Amino acid sequence: MDKTAIRNLLDQEIVKTEKKIEEYEEMSSPVSPDDAIGRVSRMDAINNKSVTEAALRQSKDKLSKLRHALHRVDEDDFGLCKRCGKAIPVMRVALMPQSPFCVNCAR
Repeated sequence: MDKTAIRNLLDQEIVKTEKKIEEYEEMSSPVSPDDAIGRVSRMDAINNKSVTEAALRQSKDKLSKLRHALHRVDEDDFGLCKRCGKAIPVMRVALMPQSPFCVNCAR
């Protein structure tokens, strides 16, 4: 497994995730009761805010895991499943670099 390529991939994912977090934070601003948008529209805005806040929490969690994975790239056990100890396929590491488990153990 090419550690430089994995490190670059993690860096790219971190940048994308940080950008998503910024967007979600902007979208999750409070819904002001002073806005004359109507009762149904206000309820819709509040519902959308809840969905955005959930996405924001997930993105922050992913960012934390990505940063942890970036710090672990040079460790000997990086790319090995935490549960079974087998090598995690390179494509899985490329798609989900923050996951410490192989596909079978992640289920």
